[in-house]
Amino acid sequence: MQRDGMPFARAGQVVGLLGGSFDPAHEGHAHITKAALTRFGLDRVWWLVSPANPLKIRGPAPILDRVARAQAVMQHPRVTVTDIEARLGTRYTAQTIAALQDYYPGVRFVWLMGADNLAQFHRWQDWREIMARVPVGVLARPGDRISACMSRAARIFRADRLIGRASVLLGQADAPKWAFANLPMSQLSSTAIRETGKWSAGAVDDRPMGE
Repeated sequence: MQRDGMPFARAGQVVGLLGGSFDPAHEGHAHITKAALTRFGLDRVWWLVSPANPLKIRGPAPILDRVARAQAVMQHPRVTVTDIEARLGTRYTAQTIAALQDYYPGVRFVWLMGADNLAQFHRWQDWREIMARVPVGVLARPGDRISACMSRAARIFRADRLIGRASVLLGQADAPKWAFANLPMSQLSSTAIRETGKWSAGAVDDRPMGE
């Protein structure tokens, strides 16, 4: 379905959700997105460019600027850059996922995050609800895997992890399920780009890996 500027998805499709401020988006985001499509058996990925990070004092650059930058960086027929959270009026990931599941009945969503975020996932608002609602695909930088595997969330949901090649089945799995994908990561950073002065200063992303 598609209305009110929302992206298209049909029942039965598997859509990965990569959320964050994308302040600014860069090739590292594009790299992990393309990997997620194949590693986790996704039909599409949506970038959720957030209106503002509720955990940060300073706001990011204007959302229209961030969306335009993200669209320029991420040009792929199976990836859509969206401002869904601004349209839905949600602030936290659990709220966004619940709203999307209501809005797109029959669509299978997978939440995508970096291994660094899994390490502190238990601090997220309603993190157990996220695990209960959708499978989670974790994209691991070199060096992030150990701390992520020892995290509270990883320990609690150890029995629900898909190992190795089984991760490609993540999109068809029923929550709670999660899987790792180990990737050679880009060294690009949103923070470093802002520090060059070539992008408006804003908040560091709390959700997508690579900022």
